[in-house]
Amino acid sequence: MKSIDNLVGDSIKDQTTDYIPEKDKKKFSREIRNSVAALSFLLSGFLYSLAFPDQDVIYSFIYLIGALVVAIPIFRTAIRGFLQKNMASAMEILVSIAVIVSILNNQCVIAILIPIILTLVHFFEEKSIMGGRDAIEGLKKMQSTTAILLEDGREREVDAISLSKGDEIIVKPGMSLPIDGSILKGSSSMDQKSLTGESIPKNVEVGDKVFAGTINIEGAIIVSVEKEYRDTSFQKIVKLLEDAEDITLPETRIIDKFLVYYIPLALLVATFVWLLSQDISKAVAVLVVSCPCGLMLVSSAPMIASLAAATGRGILIKNSKFIEKLANVDCLIFDKTGTATRGILEAIGYSLDKAVSYEELLATAASVASGSMHPVSRSIVEISRDINFDRDYQVTEHVGKGLIGNKGGMEIIVGNYKWLSSLGYEVNDKYDVDGCSSWVIKDKKVLGCLVFRDVPRDDASKMICDLADLGIEDTRLLTGDNEVSAERIRNAVGIKKMYCRLLPEQKLEMVRRVMKEKIVAFVGDGINDALALAEADVGIAMGAMGSDTAIQSADISLMNNNLDNISFAIRLARKTRRIIYQNIVIAFTVSFVMITLAAAGVIGALLGAVLHNLGAFVILINSGRIIKLK
Repeated sequence: MKSIDNLVGDSIKDQTTDYIPEKDKKKFSREIRNSVAALSFLLSGFLYSLAFPDQDVIYSFIYLIGALVVAIPIFRTAIRGFLQKNMASAMEILVSIAVIVSILNNQCVIAILIPIILTLVHFFEEKSIMGGRDAIEGLKKMQSTTAILLEDGREREVDAISLSKGDEIIVKPGMSLPIDGSILKGSSSMDQKSLTGESIPKNVEVGDKVFAGTINIEGAIIVSVEKEYRDTSFQKIVKLLEDAEDITLPETRIIDKFLVYYIPLALLVATFVWLLSQDISKAVAVLVVSCPCGLMLVSSAPMIASLAAATGRGILIKNSKFIEKLANVDCLIFDKTGTATRGILEAIGYSLDKAVSYEELLATAASVASGSMHPVSRSIVEISRDINFDRDYQVTEHVGKGLIGNKGGMEIIVGNYKWLSSLGYEVNDKYDVDGCSSWVIKDKKVLGCLVFRDVPRDDASKMICDLADLGIEDTRLLTGDNEVSAERIRNAVGIKKMYCRLLPEQKLEMVRRVMKEKIVAFVGDGINDALALAEADVGIAMGAMGSDTAIQSADISLMNNNLDNISFAIRLARKTRRIIYQNIVIAFTVSFVMITLAAAGVIGALLGAVLHNLGAFVILINSGRIIKLK
């Protein structure tokens, strides 16, 4: 047999599901237990009054105990909020005053029922708003907490948190990946929708990166662990989403300032009503309907709804710039390689120097390129799929210049001609007319170079048209490439202006210069654009899945390479801001109407305890429209 506390606790767990944080579950459980106890005293007092109607002192005392049981926790919260000047406790402060006035006026039944009604209504309110967190909480469950470890040819199930870098695990069809890693054996298709929002599975094979939270659809694969459980990109994404729920918007700060005056105003109105009508019940009703529940949801409900909408598209919102800046952006600056272009560069040629063959040149370059996520490196690895190359080099990346790999005293350098020239090697830029060359150096000898050319994204020109429809005409392209290559991409995409041969620090300076006149969103791949992403009014990182740099430096991270998500994010920011302003009007209008009706005696305290939530429910419904944005 379970105690009533256990039964209530189990009921709360069943009703709230896993979408409510543990601290909120405990709070709800405590409030429900207090309400059940208070109702018990209310029923006992009522039955006693029927049996002994002339002993009003005793049953009034029973009612008083019930009122104190349910009201004391509210008193504590109200006192703490008042002393800390925490306006989130405005409701508790007003309810506490209403309960005290009711008790002093010998209306203990009302003093019991008001907090109980408020608790029940707010419980259902929370269940409604928690629905907007489904996408976030559902995402958390995508990362497997167990793994099949492969040791000496034997399989053993272990906790994913115990895995270390270099461990090998087997991921069978239908299993979720617990870690980030690379495929050592096998091929398959991976469902990456939980991270990128894209419904089409991605084909992967030996050498490809795979990520925690994605699902293996077809064949069994053996994966080498590259990051521990807590350090995966997936865990960083979850942490970002949890932090984003606590975003403080400018509208919230305005409301907080208003609430400082709201409580004295509500008390003043209630006092005025009491003096004018000589009816304390009307004053209590005014205090109850004055509780600012709707105001508390004005920005939090839209923000949670926008988080759910964004998460479904693989968009991570990191801070309040999403509303404050992105909605007002009037200039978008794009990095070229990996942003306006596909990022997987097209190989158009090669030149041999000391290398004996193309295969030797390619295998040498791939040995260090496999340790980098730069678009040029990815392209080298892509065209090296059918060639055996050494993957054991320790690689150091020099942003905007190239790579250096070391193994047992052997050094391989892959980089652009400008950097290698500065290091004293005899290289040139004759292959950089309409593309980019990556020169390969091994053991101080120039083996030759690989020549690549950018390919614009298929949806890039449509993105520029979408931005124009949003009123954003000022678009600019920044690149480290030459004028010929940049001009070809600019014409193909439709970007208005371009700036060429820029190093990362020069991109940063360009962004700063434009920010003096415009509200700038910078869109980059997060690898060599970290400075500009962090400096811009809004930094938007493309294809950020697996890139810690992108997640850390950008305000908004697009986990896939879908350019449509840029215009979607802007429209989402604008709609969220619009909904917030609508919610402010709704909240104040409902509060004014309810206070007027309570002052006129049209609604009493008990009915007011239910109806004062009308504004909150309307705000929840209005905010839910954000999720339907297409």
